[in-house]
Amino acid sequence: MRLPAEFSLIARHFLALADPGALGLADDAAVLTPPPGRELVLSADAMVAGVHFLPDDPPETVGRKLLRVNLSDLAAKGAVPLGYLMTVSTPKDTPDSWFAGFAKGLARDQATYGVTLLGGDTTSTPGPISLSLTIIGHVAPGTAVLRSGARPGDEIWVTGTIGDGALGLQAALSKLPDSDGYLLDRYRLPQPRIGLALAGIASAAMDVSDGLVQDLGHLCRGGGVAAEIEAARVPLSEAARAAGAAWLETCLTGGDDYELLLAVPAQRRAALVAESGRAGVAVTRIGTFRPGPPDVTVRLASGEPMALTKGGWSHF
Repeated sequence: MRLPAEFSLIARHFLALADPGALGLADDAAVLTPPPGRELVLSADAMVAGVHFLPDDPPETVGRKLLRVNLSDLAAKGAVPLGYLMTVSTPKDTPDSWFAGFAKGLARDQATYGVTLLGGDTTSTPGPISLSLTIIGHVAPGTAVLRSGARPGDEIWVTGTIGDGALGLQAALSKLPDSDGYLLDRYRLPQPRIGLALAGIASAAMDVSDGLVQDLGHLCRGGGVAAEIEAARVPLSEAARAAGAAWLETCLTGGDDYELLLAVPAQRRAALVAESGRAGVAVTRIGTFRPGPPDVTVRLASGEPMALTKGGWSHF
């Protein structure tokens, strides 16, 4: 008897990605044994064509981005990746080559980040392509870094550079020059900061997905504090600086960076810098949390507040 088309597709493209606990992707669920003495950390993110990636983006980079944006959530918790569940909804006329490229991208990053497929679902949709992934990781008990720990006096730090993802989208839309493709690559392939050990260093953390200013506001609300950052301190790549000052607000509010945003007590600053060096991840101090209502102020070099026309990305 021939396999139904859905199961044939799964066997061709996704079976090679599966963990033994996925039971050959032939059952209704996976069976997962967490590492002894560890707590599980779970997070889910969806990606929709035309919203989170462009319809003509290479399927290999779409698969990698789907996995990486979820790994970024684990990185913010200081968690070690374990496995993932995935739902793929595509129009019926999606060519088999798209699935082959998508699975190839997943396989490449599974090898990089030490994570495997545990199961999920494939469905058809009138469109657009809709993808969802639930990532599973683990931490030592009680060590997951939450959004809610920021306190007055904590320093505000970020990893990497800010704004490249948002500028990369503008480059993809031909609204910004990007001769070497650096910005486009940063939009399509964010760098999850897996391996940066935050437990005992950061009092709060999250990844920057919807814009630095907006996501910093989430940390403020979680901790019941205000935040003040200096625009001149926010780390920008050479490509972002070359874009010019007119794009600064986009860098601060545009989203798609997937860098980490950290609250770090001053007495742990040296520990963060040492851990940054060990992990090979650049970190930059950009401001301070202060007492007050949960608002974010961006200061210009003059000391004046920067007037922003928007706070960040919102789906609603």
